[in-house]
Amino acid sequence: MCFHANSLFKTYNMLKKSLFNGKINFSCMSRSQSSRRTGSMRPVNAAADGRKMRSIIAEDSEWSLELVPLLTTLCLQHIIKHFREKPILDELTPKYKAYVLQRLPTSLPLTITANLISDESYWKRCCEGRWAVSDVSTYDNSWKRMFFERHLENIIEFFIPDATDTKTVLDVVPLCRNYVKRLKVSQLLPPIRESPRFDEDDRSDCASDTGSEGPSMDHFDFRILLDKLPNLEELNVVYGVKGCGMNFEWNLFEFTFRDCEFLAKALHSCKTLQVFRIHRSKVDDEKCCLLVSQLLDHPSLQELDFSHNHISDRGARAIGKLLNRSQLKRLVVCNNQIRGPGAQALAHALSKNITLLSLNLRLNRIGDEGGQALAQALVKNKTLVNLHLGGNNMTEPTAVALSQALVENCTLKNLNLSNNKLGVDGGKVLEEGMSHNSSLVECDIRLTDVSQDSEYCITQALRTNQSQAARKNQTQT
Repeated sequence: MCFHANSLFKTYNMLKKSLFNGKINFSCMSRSQSSRRTGSMRPVNAAADGRKMRSIIAEDSEWSLELVPLLTTLCLQHIIKHFREKPILDELTPKYKAYVLQRLPTSLPLTITANLISDESYWKRCCEGRWAVSDVSTYDNSWKRMFFERHLENIIEFFIPDATDTKTVLDVVPLCRNYVKRLKVSQLLPPIRESPRFDEDDRSDCASDTGSEGPSMDHFDFRILLDKLPNLEELNVVYGVKGCGMNFEWNLFEFTFRDCEFLAKALHSCKTLQVFRIHRSKVDDEKCCLLVSQLLDHPSLQELDFSHNHISDRGARAIGKLLNRSQLKRLVVCNNQIRGPGAQALAHALSKNITLLSLNLRLNRIGDEGGQALAQALVKNKTLVNLHLGGNNMTEPTAVALSQALVENCTLKNLNLSNNKLGVDGGKVLEEGMSHNSSLVECDIRLTDVSQDSEYCITQALRTNQSQAARKNQTQT
C-alpha cells in the first residue's frame, strides 16, 4: 500500500461531512430548472416533462450509510489480506495491531509469523486449531512455546532417515530456537527398507518374529539439533514406534549402537540440559556406559531417568560413578535388571554424595545384598529425601538394616518398601526403628507381609512426625 491511512481517513471525514450532511435526495434535476443566483434547487415537474426526470433505484432497499465500513477498517482488512506478501504489524498503533492479530489466519508461513508475532492470543488459536488437547499450564502458560515445542516434536517423530531431508529440521531451527525448552519425542522412525522375500516352501518364521534379519536400523541423529537450541532444558526420548498395529516388527524398537553414539555426543554438546529421560529403548549396560561417559561433569544436568530398560550391574556401576561427578538431584532407574553388586555400587556412591535428593530403584532385583548396602549408605548420607525400593525381593535382613539406619538418619522423608517380603519380624524391627526417627513422614509397606499391629504402630509414628513437620513449617513461615 503506497498511501497513508491517516491522510485517507481525514479526507474521508471531509467528504462525509460535505456530501452526506443529512438525508440525501437521490432525484436528479435539470440544470435549466436550477437557479444560478440563489443556488436553490427546484424539483422537476414530472407532469410537464417526464423525459427530463431521472432517478436512482437502490438495489438494496435496506441499504444504510451506517453499513459502510470506515476507511481505516478497509485499510486494516487490506493489510490482513496481503499480510503474506507484505507483513505490516509493528508500524500500527496498539488498537489497530490488536485488530489485525485477531483476524490473521493461522495458516500463515512460520517464516513470517515466528519472529514477528509475540501475541499469545494468536498462538493460542494456532495451537487449538492444530491439536485437540492443549494444556498450556505445562508450558509455563506460554502458547507460543507450546506451539513450537510440539511443532518440532512432530517433525522429529515423523522424520524418516535416508528419506526425509535434514533441511526440514534445520529450516525450522532459526524459527523456534528461542522458544523450545523441552522436547518429548514419543517415537523415532527407522529407515524404510524393502520387506524380505521368502520362497513359497519356506515355512520358517519371518523377520518380524526373529528380529535377526537385515542390518541395524539407525534413527534420527540428534547431533544436528541439540547444540542449536540454546534454551533446551529437558529431553525425553523413546526409540520405538507407537501405533504400529499389524505392521509390528522388532527392528522398529531397536536402539542401535550408532544411535547411542550420536545421542551421547548430542547430550555432551547441550550444556543447558537439566533433565534427560530415555524410556523403553532397550538401553543395556554397554549403551548406558556410553551415555554416562558423555554426561560426566555435565554443568547443568539435574535429573537422569533410565526407566524401563535393560541396565544391569555394569551399567549401575557407571551410574554410580556419575553420581559423584555431576550435580544430579534425581535419579530414576526403575524396572531394569540391577542386582546386588549394582546396588552396592550405587550405595557406595550415595554414601559420599551431597546433591542427590531422590533415588528410585523400583522393580529391580537388588535383594538383601543391595538393600542392606543402601541402608548402610543412609547412615552416612545427609541429603537424600526420597527412596523407592519397591519390588526388589528384599526380606527381613534388609528391614533390620533399614531400622538401624532410621535411628541415625534425619533427612529421609519418604521411603517405599512395598511389594517386598519383609515378614512379621521385619515389620517389628521397622516399628522399633520408627520409634526413634523424627524425619520420616511417609513409609509405604503395602504387600510386605508385616503384621497389622506393626503397620498400625508405624502409621502412628508417621502421623506424629507429620504433625511435628507441619508445626515446624508454620514456625518458619
